[in-house]
Amino acid sequence: MQGSLAGVRGNIQRRQLWSAIFAIVGLLVLFIAIIVLLALILQLAIQGVPRLSWAFFTSFPSSKAEEAGILSALVGTALVMLVTAFTAIPIGIASGIYLEEYARKNWIAALIEINVTNLAGVPSIVYGLLAMGLFKSALQLGESVLTAGLTLALLILPVVIVTTREALRAIPSGLREAAYALGASKWQMVWDHILPYASGSILTGIIIGLSRAIGETAPLITIGALTFISFLPPSPFKSDFPFLSFDWVRSPFTVMPIQMFNWVSRPEPEFQLNAAAAGVILVALTLLMNGLAIYLRYRFRKGVKW
Repeated sequence: MQGSLAGVRGNIQRRQLWSAIFAIVGLLVLFIAIIVLLALILQLAIQGVPRLSWAFFTSFPSSKAEEAGILSALVGTALVMLVTAFTAIPIGIASGIYLEEYARKNWIAALIEINVTNLAGVPSIVYGLLAMGLFKSALQLGESVLTAGLTLALLILPVVIVTTREALRAIPSGLREAAYALGASKWQMVWDHILPYASGSILTGIIIGLSRAIGETAPLITIGALTFISFLPPSPFKSDFPFLSFDWVRSPFTVMPIQMFNWVSRPEPEFQLNAAAAGVILVALTLLMNGLAIYLRYRFRKGVKW
């Protein structure tokens, strides 16, 4: 009996030792990764921040590095992300709600779930090839802001769907049963009770997807994004009724990552500094989006009481 207890204690001690070793190794790897990331960001900032100025934000690209700016790339990025958000967010959330709350739990639903999960890990260049055949050739949308936005929407759609399903799945079933007990319909239960509690996690997934899309280059190069553009798309606003214009969706475009790629490919060191400055802006935009997601998630969770 005592020998058995001693063996159990020895087994527990060995497991505790391995657990402590694993925790130490994990923390060490995490620490090294953070240090490397911070070093890269610091180097990028040291090179790029001195180049930042108002003229850099308001100038078009130029063959002279000191006169080049990111105006067209910044506007193009904003318009492409606008199309991406307005396409991927409603479709992704609606698809996640249907698959989690309405679809029958059979082999078809399981097959769709497996494929959606796998699509989240497909390389972005594959989406570029798909968009080139579907949007650019079949639908004749050309090399436009609309084509780019739809391409990036396809890219982040699986992320939004998976995040929405996981957020809905995390809600306790007792909340659903309580809503049904009060006479709510299925849609009332989802809209009035489930979505408010899951909105914080869903929003986090959306921001993560948009943060990935804003830095993509490969699919946009595949569909023919311009590397040098010295004009802006038509304004979405006009003076006469209905005061909105959608001519900009068919306009040629460029985005920040492609502008950076263009500058990095040049041999002059001054263009490397321009690319570093654009990289600083892109990192700042990404951090701003993630910070916004954290804040909104906190506000949603604070406003919804369990």
